[in-house]
Amino acid sequence: MNIDHVATIRNARGGDHPDPVRAAEIVASVGGDGITAHLREDRRHIRDADLRRIQEATDLPLNLEMAATDEMLAIALAHRPHAACIVPEKREERTTEGGLDAAGLHNQLAPIVARLSDEGIRVSLFIEAEERQLDAALRLKVPVVEFHTGEYAHAYLDGDGERIERELRRVADMSALAAKNGIEPHAGHGLTYENVQPIAAIPQLAELNIGHYLVGEAVFVGLEAAVRRMRELMDEARG
Repeated sequence: MNIDHVATIRNARGGDHPDPVRAAEIVASVGGDGITAHLREDRRHIRDADLRRIQEATDLPLNLEMAATDEMLAIALAHRPHAACIVPEKREERTTEGGLDAAGLHNQLAPIVARLSDEGIRVSLFIEAEERQLDAALRLKVPVVEFHTGEYAHAYLDGDGERIERELRRVADMSALAAKNGIEPHAGHGLTYENVQPIAAIPQLAELNIGHYLVGEAVFVGLEAAVRRMRELMDEARG
């Protein structure tokens, strides 16, 4: 689970409540597999001090989402999370709007990927489900890619069946190709109770990262119930 937006609510009024670390503890208590947190350059939700507190509060692996900058590299090396997922980042965006252009940014990414890998941090790239981007991930020798499911989620919201099938097939085909080439495929962005099962049913996908929707549902049913329900749907889809 991505706990960023628990921190977004906290930061809206300042202070320490609601605490994203408490969210991490709840996720751990109901069988979550990991915690994702995006330390943005503008610190709009997760703060630097949150990272160590999350690591100390649970035994779940921390996946640090980060921009490809020297500042974020230094922070990742200092905290040594289980994984670091390199994502695109624009200050004006409300949320991550698309995948990283790993193909176009190869020379910028290569030294960052190498340094993280040398320190035993599992590197992932958040990319579109496109062969060009997957080829770039192969050249960069990352062990993991996370496919952006935003277009699939938008198609689902629009009720466009043809587009849903096209986007689903794209993610499925690239997941199979990634696995065939020794890269573990993950997916995430815009996943909800309504649209998660077709994605979760893709056999090669090893992990889904879901955050905003669960935090929103938690307003109505509580975080524990929201996480349990999402996990049930994912497990059903896996058969």
